[in-house]
Parts: sequence; C-alpha cells; structure tokens
Amino acid sequence: MADTADDLSTPLGQKTARRKRRFRLPISPMQALAVVLGLFLIAFAGFALFGDNPLGGEPVAHIAWRAKPSDETAPAAPGTAADHPAPVAPKNPTQSEQRTITIIDGSSGKRQDIVIGGEVQDKAQDKAQDKAQDRAQQPGEKAESDPAAPSVMAGVDARLLERTRYGMIPIATESLKSSSAYAAPVDAARAAKMPVISIVIGGLGVGAAKTVDAIMRLPGAVTLAFTPYGSELTKLAERARAQRHEILLQIPMEPYDYPDNDPGPQTLLATLGAEQNLERLFWHLGRLQGYAGIANFMGARFVATDVAMQPIVREAARRGLAYFDDGSAPRSVAAALAQSQAMPFAKGDVAIDVVPTAGEVDRALARLEDIAKERGFAVGTASALPVSIERIAAWTKALEPRGVLLVPLTSVMLKSKSS
Repeated sequence: MADTADDLSTPLGQKTARRKRRFRLPISPMQALAVVLGLFLIAFAGFALFGDNPLGGEPVAHIAWRAKPSDETAPAAPGTAADHPAPVAPKNPTQSEQRTITIIDGSSGKRQDIVIGGEVQDKAQDKAQDKAQDRAQQPGEKAESDPAAPSVMAGVDARLLERTRYGMIPIATESLKSSSAYAAPVDAARAAKMPVISIVIGGLGVGAAKTVDAIMRLPGAVTLAFTPYGSELTKLAERARAQRHEILLQIPMEPYDYPDNDPGPQTLLATLGAEQNLERLFWHLGRLQGYAGIANFMGARFVATDVAMQPIVREAARRGLAYFDDGSAPRSVAAALAQSQAMPFAKGDVAIDVVPTAGEVDRALARLEDIAKERGFAVGTASALPVSIERIAAWTKALEPRGVLLVPLTSVMLKSKSS
C-alpha cells in the first residue's frame, strides 16, 4: 500500500494512529424530521382518499332491519284479484306493524335485537305521504270524509270546507259561497232605501281581552277582522259569530319597509313566486273558519304589485270569498282585480283612529257620515283600542235617528256593486 506523507515523517518502529473520518449526513436533522413528517402526511392523505372506511375510525353501529310478515304479504289464492294486484299506497307507519332491528357495535361486535312498534314514524316517509296527498288532492277538490279530520267550528257549513295539510280551508260549491253563507243578517229593504255605513275593526285575535271587548261592546252589525295569529282564534271567532258579527280573515302582506316592519310569519311577499305565495295563503286560510272574506293586513307594497296580487285575488274568488281593501295603500290594484273576478269587494274610506283620542275619533266618524250621505255608502276602519270601541259604541246608538243605517260589510259590497 502506498505510504502517505505522514508515514515518511514518522520515526522508524513507531505506528501512528490513523484519523477516523466522521460520517456526515447529507441533510441536517431538522430537514430529516421534516421529510419524515411529510411522508406521514402523504400516507395519511392517501388513506383518507382511497381507503375503504370513510368514517375514519368513528364508532359504527350496523343495523339489520327485518320486517315481520303481515297479512298484506300473504300469498293470495289463484284466480283472485291478487293475480293482478293494483298499486298499493305506502303503508302508514303509525299502523300496528312491528319491525325488529339488530344493532351491532362497530368496535366490540356485540349484537342486540330490538322490536319497535308501529308508533315509530319515519320523517322521510311522512314527507312523501304529504306529497302524495297533495298530488292526489288538487286545490278545489273536496276532501273525502275522514274520522281523523279536524273539527268544524260551530255554525260552519262543512260543504264549504276543503281539507288540506294546512287545515280546513274555504271552497265554493256551484250554489254556495262563503261570502254569502257567512254574511251577517241585515234588513235589506231598509238598507236599499237609506245611506249605509260599515265599520271594520281589525287586528283581532292577538290579545283575547281586547278581542272580547270588541265582540261584546260593539253592535252585531260591526264587522270584525281577525289576524291569523293567536292561541284562541277558533274560540274567539265562534264567540264573535254567536254575537252575530260578520268576520273577515286578515292576510299579512308585505309593506314597503319590510322586514323592518314585519306583519308576521308566512307574510305574502312581492318577491316570491305565485306558487310560494299561494302556499302561504293556504296556511293563513287554515287558521280559522266561518269568515265571509279576506282583507289585507298591512301590505302597501304587495297590494300595489299586480303580478303578485293577481293569483291571490283569483284564488280567493275561486274559493267563494269576498275581498276587503282597508284603503291604506293608494296604489292598490285590488279593486280592479276583484272586479275582473266578479267577486264582492269593498274599500275603506276613513281610518277612524289614526289619532287615538276621543275628539279625533268623533271627527272621523262625522266625516264617515258625510261620505255615506253623499255617496250612499261608506266604510270606516279602526283597531280595538279602548277609546275606539267606546266612541264607536256611543256613535252607533244615535246613528239611525240621523238617517244612516249601520250594516255589515257584505251589505256595503252589494250596495256598492249595484250603484
């Protein structure tokens, strides 16, 4: 082996220790750690993307669903109608059907059988049944009798009701409509000869005390308009009709400053399509029964939007309802649309309690009288404020001696139509 320079300079007979070369890594320890972590993350990502277990180690319970055989699945005798079975509607899970489920613990493998009865419902199936019912019963079709149908309010004609998923809503027959069936009685002969006034008290149903006050203190010829909200609507409406009041249902509609000024849930909006607004209308119609017509509740923007109002007025007319416009929106298209549908219609002339003081209410009532004597009819609107009820009740007692007759709203609708 060749001698190095160190070997030549070393004294004879002595060995020098060779220097050991240190092994050096091509990269630093920190860089090596970073490489290892990177490889680990790549492997984890690959497992997550391509592995067979997307739950990533979460506990899993496997359920085996076994339906017990019922009479419906039993084989039929040859030659019977079962040889050519008709389509069968999905079975309602509320029936007496029982099923057994087996729960398997994903970690321990423990199995447990549980029998569940027919009272357990599946939400998806409920939704499917609702859709099937909607398809089977189109708007305008009379619902078949059903022992589970909602109860009908006292004095309400069941022939004028259609059962929907929103409740019982009005429907007209060939010879009968709600606008005439639920019109309060009136002396038609006297109403034809005298100027007439109708008063509509709105915003009822929310606040039982003020609603009862209006029902009991005001004469039966005063028309009462209920909002679709309130916990005792049916009870209060029945009491109003028992006192011979004609009633209306107010439909919340979009004002210009919506949603800062919000009429309430299920408000009809000018920005929604006709189908969505009709669904909301049906929701409101199902809150109450026995009303002669509908009225706007707020809604200055909605009633001024022709494309939004058209399907609402058309549907209300088809269902035999009258329409009352409270007169708060000067640009309302309700009058023209109601006329095109030949439906009973009236519009408010004077808002009686804009300024809720006794003096201002009395002046508004005097102005209402002047309109009636000049035109033959007039309509005033008010809320159920204590001062409004007190002054209107006192005013009505002296109205007829002054040559003016107080009548329900439907009487004004008939008189205005013939004028």
